Amino acid sequence: MSDGETRGPREDVDDFVREAAERIGYRFRDPELLRDALTHSSLSAGRSACASERMEFLGDAVVSLALSAVLYELHPDWTEGQLSLGRSGCVRTQALARKARALGLDAALRLGRGEEKTEGRRKPSILAAAYESAIGAVFLDGGYSAACAAVRRHFEPELAGRVDAEIDFKTRLQERTQQQLGTVPTYRLLESSGPDHARHFVVAVEIAGNVAAAGTGSSKRRAEQDAAARALDTYDWPSAPSG
Repeated sequence: MSDGETRGPREDVDDFVREAAERIGYRFRDPELLRDALTHSSLSAGRSACASERMEFLGDAVVSLALSAVLYELHPDWTEGQLSLGRSGCVRTQALARKARALGLDAALRLGRGEEKTEGRRKPSILAAAYESAIGAVFLDGGYSAACAAVRRHFEPELAGRVDAEIDFKTRLQERTQQQLGTVPTYRLLESSGPDHARHFVVAVEIAGNVAAAGTGSSKRRAEQDAAARALDTYDWPSAPSG
């Protein structure tokens, strides 16, 4: 091991790879892929392209696609806006970092001394990248089906638990508009039609006096929720201030 290198709980490479793979739930044909995936760029001085960063690039796309497929299957009644919002909640840095910790990848990371001293194992950005890199390694070793299966195992229990629970998009939208725009959204009924047993409602949500999105549903409340979900997904939100 080089002077600048630190490892997880095992010095033996075989133990290191095997334990990390067991946590992920995939048996690698080429274990060195996972070793590279969990080697932080702080150990890659002088290399033009860090292997873990390249795998992170792949993993980011695979995780997003796999989550999209699982959400599509588990929630057949969700709109595009709801599916997109559900996915974005899973791929945020904090969410991926929690998944990395749950799989024990924080202990398996190989970091340079500088990152070790600054508690790099606890940094959400490093942990999220480690999860994506690990999935990228699974993709390279076993293809998309293997990587998708791993992502599904990691996320499906929490996603499936929300099948019957209504996400309160109206509350989320109100909190966001208050925080970022200093205002609150308003809702306007555009259309109601159909017989009593099959009503159809169309509702517009307005932000700062402008229509942000329109939603539909079998009740006015459901149409408002749908409109709020679409607004969260498509509204041109101001960029967060730097620093």
